Amino acid sequence: MDPDILNVFTQPAALNQFLVENVITPGEKKKLIKPTASNNPKLEELKLLLIDWINTTLKQEHIVVKSLEEDLYDGLVLHHLLEKLGSLKLDVDKIALTEKKQRQKLSVILEAMDKCLQLDESQLKWSVESILTKDLLSTLHLLVAIAKHFQPSLAIPPNVQVETITIENTSKGLKMTSAVEYITGSKENLEEQSTDDAFDELFSRAPDRLDDVKKVFLQFVNQHVGKLGLNVKDMESQFADGVLLLLLIGQLEGYFLNLRDFFLTPASTTEMLHNVNLALDLLTDGGLLNFSVNSEDIVKGDMKSTMRILYCLYSKYKTKET
Repeated sequence: MDPDILNVFTQPAALNQFLVENVITPGEKKKLIKPTASNNPKLEELKLLLIDWINTTLKQEHIVVKSLEEDLYDGLVLHHLLEKLGSLKLDVDKIALTEKKQRQKLSVILEAMDKCLQLDESQLKWSVESILTKDLLSTLHLLVAIAKHFQPSLAIPPNVQVETITIENTSKGLKMTSAVEYITGSKENLEEQSTDDAFDELFSRAPDRLDDVKKVFLQFVNQHVGKLGLNVKDMESQFADGVLLLLLIGQLEGYFLNLRDFFLTPASTTEMLHNVNLALDLLTDGGLLNFSVNSEDIVKGDMKSTMRILYCLYSKYKTKET
């Protein structure tokens, strides 16, 4: 046995228990999170967030997850997540009691999930076997990928990394190597993906949820422009001239907008573009807009572009009291 493997465990008993729970056959190689990971607060934060997200998503199904290792391996929770988030119906049993049935069910679920996530095989950090054997590292990678794909706005903790051990059963005994593996990327990468992908995914993969998102934004907008005696009912047309957008920014950011700086009743496309460009400049100067927006898209009533702009304000002020 590689003597370095003993350094991973504080007590010999812990090593014995580990080898009992993780049988490694000759020639096999297995990568796992080090047992000392329980002292990693960012990892625990990620686990709690994912558990809460799953339970919130599957509340109507009366599913309660308490442990990522113990509650996901049989495919039941993953099955419900895929049906709920991906609007897919899979021809598998709801409950699989035997290991053979669980393996078959997981195979169907993960094949469908991988297609939804549109990842190359080389990008997959999980497998039927790893999920079935309650591998926490694989389970975390899978859940983070699912959450980022179906709910990009979820506040996933950035830069979550874990120390891993790769144990190989060689002819000379167990060989161990240590490494550090990232489960989530940097905050900048996560925010960039959230901004770039959230509404693309909403429009292309979850159009049935579009009206719900519109209602949230309309409620948010009216909560603030209502103070000015205004009411928004149609996001596509009412934001096109830039007036409401400017008034909303003024309410939230505390700007006093001089009527000479914009057109309160724009009579041409040029005047509408002026208003929208002014709004985009204010958002950029305020640090709320960090991606490119074509003002012409807003004027044309492009819903995706309008929602992206509103999300910049919503994400900062959604908890602001009226």
